[in-house]
Amino acid sequence: MSQIHEIKAQSRKDEGKGASRRLRRADLVPAVVYGAGQPAQSVQIVHNDILLAAKHEWFFSSVLDLNVDGKVQKVLVRDWQKHPYKLQMLHLDFQRINENESLRTNVPLHFLNQEKSLAGKTAGVVISHNLTEVEVACLPKNLPEFIELDLADLKPGDIIHLSQLKLPAGVEIPELSQGAAHDIAVVTANTMKEEVEEAPAAVEPAAAPAPEKK
Repeated sequence: MSQIHEIKAQSRKDEGKGASRRLRRADLVPAVVYGAGQPAQSVQIVHNDILLAAKHEWFFSSVLDLNVDGKVQKVLVRDWQKHPYKLQMLHLDFQRINENESLRTNVPLHFLNQEKSLAGKTAGVVISHNLTEVEVACLPKNLPEFIELDLADLKPGDIIHLSQLKLPAGVEIPELSQGAAHDIAVVTANTMKEEVEEAPAAVEPAAAPAPEKK
């Protein structure tokens, strides 16, 4: 089970672009909370609190306790907007969740012991992480912050598919229910072949023309 992560927020009534700009100038982040059959709610969060939380994977992949004016709501981050070059979060969307209903969201993959594997120690082998996160379905209480993939036994030429991931109890990968074609490669260890350039064939000198007979 994931740890409890609380984000504190305050309700707000002012909406629109002008209000959002004023909030940002005051080092606050405008946000919206929606879902679970309840009306959408506009909130504001201290920017530094969001900036610190956003440095962690759990902020984007875990169920959060959003504390709005002292009332806690279970939410997921569903969308966010960042400034194109400044270290600034511009807006956030939180979706309320029902703790008794299954949810679908992406969780990051953590790759372990790659450098210890035979593939990792073999020259000319390129190990590719084709996926860095995977969509899972589960009850909120079973949502993992990440899924580990141990690559200690990875050998040159190996391919690890979605179906080979070790999932926590109560967690499924919806993609796999769509058939074998969706059991895509997560990790591949390909041996790169060196292309040896062939030396150009020696060109024999053209034979001198035979002298004309008189």
